[in-house]
Amino acid sequence: MATLLLDNKTPAFNKGLIDGKWLDAISGACFDVFAPSTNKKISEVPDMLLDDALVAIEAAHKAFKEWKGVSPKVKSNLIRQWSRLVVENAEELAVIISLEQGKPKKEAYIEVKSSAAYLDWFAEETRRIYGDIIPENQDSQYLSVIKEPIGVVSAITPWNFPVSMIARKAAPAIAAGCAIVIKPSEETPLSAIAFAGLAKEAGIPPGLINIVTTSRENSSKVGAALTQHEFVRKLSFTGSTNVGKKLMAQCSQGVKKVSLELGGNAPFIVFEDADVELAVDGLIAAKLRNAGQTCISPNRVFVHDSVLEQFLDLLYNKVKALTVGDSLDPKTDIGPLINHQSVLKVTDQLRDAENLGGQILLKRESD
Repeated sequence: MATLLLDNKTPAFNKGLIDGKWLDAISGACFDVFAPSTNKKISEVPDMLLDDALVAIEAAHKAFKEWKGVSPKVKSNLIRQWSRLVVENAEELAVIISLEQGKPKKEAYIEVKSSAAYLDWFAEETRRIYGDIIPENQDSQYLSVIKEPIGVVSAITPWNFPVSMIARKAAPAIAAGCAIVIKPSEETPLSAIAFAGLAKEAGIPPGLINIVTTSRENSSKVGAALTQHEFVRKLSFTGSTNVGKKLMAQCSQGVKKVSLELGGNAPFIVFEDADVELAVDGLIAAKLRNAGQTCISPNRVFVHDSVLEQFLDLLYNKVKALTVGDSLDPKTDIGPLINHQSVLKVTDQLRDAENLGGQILLKRESD
C-alpha cells in the first residue's frame, strides 16, 4: 500500500509529476494549499509555468510514441493495477480529497470508489478498440478503418471532483494509446498528485501521465501551452462555460479536437402525482451533495401547488436534521464551500432572493 499521508493532516506527495519524476517548478516557486474547513494551510506545491508545461508536453510526446504500440492486454493490465491500488488506498485518498476540497469524507470515499470504477471500465475498453471493414464499390478495392491513438492529450480538471474527473480523462486517454498532461485546479492539487502517484506505483510508464500544478495567477500561461503546442492534439476540459469558450478558441488555431463539459442549468420538477418524500430525498441528494458544488446541482425547483405545503414541510425537517461541519468529522453531512469567494457569492444570492420577495426558512443558530 502506498503512503499518501504522513499523518492525518499532511499529504506525502507535494510535487509535480513529469516524465515519471517528482519535480519542483523550474523557477523554484510554490503556492499554498488551504483546507476549506479551517482555512489553514495544509501544504504547498510547485507553481509551474510555461517552461514546466513544455517539458511535460515533450515528455508525454516521447512516451506516446512508445506506448501507442503496446498491446491492449498490457495496457489493460496496467490500468487494472492502478484501479486496485486506488481501492487499497481509498481511505487515504478520501482524507486528502476531504481535507483540501471540503466535501464530507463519506462523500469523498464514494468519489474514490467511482474513480476506480472508471479505471476498470476503460481497462476493459482498451481491449475493444475495433476497426471496420467497409463494403467496396469495385472488385479491385479493399476498404478498412483502423483506429489509432491521436497523440498527446491535455486535460484541465475542476476542484469539485478532483480525483474522479482525472480518472474520467486519464484512463480513456492511456487506454486508447495516448499520453496526457493534466493541470489540476489550484484549489485541489494534492488529490491529483496522490492519484497520479498511484498510477506511477502501478507501473504506468514514465511520461504517460503528467501533473503540472500551477497557481490561479499563472494558469493562463500553462493553459496556453496545453491548447496551442504542436504536440498536443486534443484538449479535455471540465469547468465553466466562459473558460471553455476561451480554450476552444485557443485550440481552434491548431484545429485540435476538444471535449468540453461546461456549466449546467438544472431544474427540479415535482408533479402532483409524485411520491413527495422520495422527491424531497432526491432534491436533498442532488442539491446538497458537495455543498451544492456540482454541475448538476438544481438551481430552480418547481413544485405543483397541490403538494407544495407537504413538500416544504418535509424539506424543512430533513434539512434541519443535517449536520454542517468539518469535512473530516464523520458526523458531517455538509462541509464548507471551497473558498471565501464562494461564500460571498452565495450570500449575495440569498440577499437577492430576499429582495425579490423570498423568505429564508432555516438558518444555523450560529449565523
